[in-house]
Amino acid sequence: MVEVEAFSSQGGYDSIDCGNGGGFYISALPRRASTKPAARAPYLIAAIRWPRTITGAMPDVIFPGPEGRLEGRFSPPPRPRAPVAMILHPHPQGGGTMNDRITQALYKTFVKRGFAVLRFNFRGVGRSQGTFDNGIGELSDAAAALDWVQSFHPEAQTTWIAGFSFGAWIGMQLLMRRPEIRGFISVAPPANMYDFSFLAPCPSSGIIVQGTADEVVTASAVQKLVDKLRTQKGITIHHDEIRGANHFFEHELDQLMKSVDNYLDMRLSPDSPIR
Repeated sequence: MVEVEAFSSQGGYDSIDCGNGGGFYISALPRRASTKPAARAPYLIAAIRWPRTITGAMPDVIFPGPEGRLEGRFSPPPRPRAPVAMILHPHPQGGGTMNDRITQALYKTFVKRGFAVLRFNFRGVGRSQGTFDNGIGELSDAAAALDWVQSFHPEAQTTWIAGFSFGAWIGMQLLMRRPEIRGFISVAPPANMYDFSFLAPCPSSGIIVQGTADEVVTASAVQKLVDKLRTQKGITIHHDEIRGANHFFEHELDQLMKSVDNYLDMRLSPDSPIR
């Protein structure tokens, strides 16, 4: 991983030859504070490295967050106006990272569908700077991450958010603050552990997927959340239960992703009744 600085007022993205068969896909963001001369218009560049010989690679990224650098994996937009998706991982204090297998599976399914996709480590996880902040700081991390993607892909036709467990809770909060988010996927949202009353009203349609044998998040709490959301007008909430699945979908990842993919097939179809 390499971080570089550039001094230019130019935004957007470009590639730089590294001289070793690789390249950098870069985007410029204004820095909050700089020790460089003011006349040089400082910008922080998030550096993304990938092998030039690999197609569909998932390059490493480092980008600025509220409490320092955040580490992620990013699949750049494959075409102009490509939609954006951001994937949020489970609880940092429970071992959750962006490399969690459910987080990765959600990431990959959006990549296959032609989205520009980002997954990243919340503060204090992996190489992301900062310390755990009980959800308040993590929500700020998620907002900064979405800002980073939009800084060089502002023409995205739509934006989706997906999260697993703790990440689902953060994602639903971000949904309330960002009107450009048009769809969500919440896997095992911890409705018995956190307050979801902020979804009043929920601004977007989406799907909630829950395992019937979840030992962390009770099925009854999730059902109560679903029932509450379904009373709201103007949105459609899908709810799938995966029989026998525990909180981590240990033996049911295929069934989980089939549910997610079936929902995305429906929502992304030109004939979809849900917009």
